[in-house]
Amino acid sequence: MTRKNYTSLTEFILLGLADTLELQITLFLLFVVIYTLTVLGNMGMILLIRVDPQLHTPMYFFLANLSFVDVCYSSTITPKMLVDLLSEKKTISFAGCFLQMYFFIALAKTECILFGLMAYDRYVAICNPLLYSLIMSRTVCLKMAAGAFTAGLLNSMVNTSYVSSLPLCGSNIIHHFFCDSPPLLKLSCSDTHLNESIFSTFAGVNMVGALLVILMSYSYILFPIFRMHSGEGRGKAFSSCASHLTAVIRFYATSIYTYLRPSSSYSLSQDEVASVFYTVVIPMLNPLIYSLRNKEVKKASWNVITRKRIPSFM
Repeated sequence: MTRKNYTSLTEFILLGLADTLELQITLFLLFVVIYTLTVLGNMGMILLIRVDPQLHTPMYFFLANLSFVDVCYSSTITPKMLVDLLSEKKTISFAGCFLQMYFFIALAKTECILFGLMAYDRYVAICNPLLYSLIMSRTVCLKMAAGAFTAGLLNSMVNTSYVSSLPLCGSNIIHHFFCDSPPLLKLSCSDTHLNESIFSTFAGVNMVGALLVILMSYSYILFPIFRMHSGEGRGKAFSSCASHLTAVIRFYATSIYTYLRPSSSYSLSQDEVASVFYTVVIPMLNPLIYSLRNKEVKKASWNVITRKRIPSFM
């Protein structure tokens, strides 16, 4: 088999999600609606947090960052996927492929860390309310958010640089609808079992590390909640955590299934379904969950709609 290097390629071929015209058109219309709702929902959440002073708290600061990541995250994958659904030749340039993979991994890692930071914020708010403004000051929150984005970008740089240096064995067909490390590793001539283990370890450290922060934070949160004598206070505390836990469970369930399961159990169809869910559907659901289950967001939305508070961007 002829051995090639990535540097000799000019493009990759993506197999896409559907092989019939009827299904392609159906998926195109469905994903256009989902992507539109994703952009409108997340941008609306960012603007709402920006214009309502009552939402100028650390919790909503991290939520605004999460919404920003979700818009970028979805925009890295969905527009190209929509174009491919209406194209006969589903190609992506060499540079475009690795650029897509770089931003996809960077934003996914950043989202993992943001979920952990949001859990820590809830822990401090409920368990140390008197020190909350001091511990979660504006400067600290800015540094935390900057650290999340920096860690995501650096982690992705290492992964993408390594995958792009691997040799190919003739084929440039990617068995996926976007560029990701698992399907690209399968095009390599070299034995990638060690590399797959390293990538799984990196992904595991990132995801499991953030997940441990979340679990530890909520294990500490539950004790003071159950000790509350006021039913209203207990309900408010649970309400402030429920949306975050719902978003975390959905994100981690699909991510762990895709990246931390044994390679021997890999299934293209199952992997594509999981990938569609966490790259296209989850970014749309996050603002819905945080708005429908959060009284403060619903109140702020109503105030803006009824113009009880005039938005100001100054």
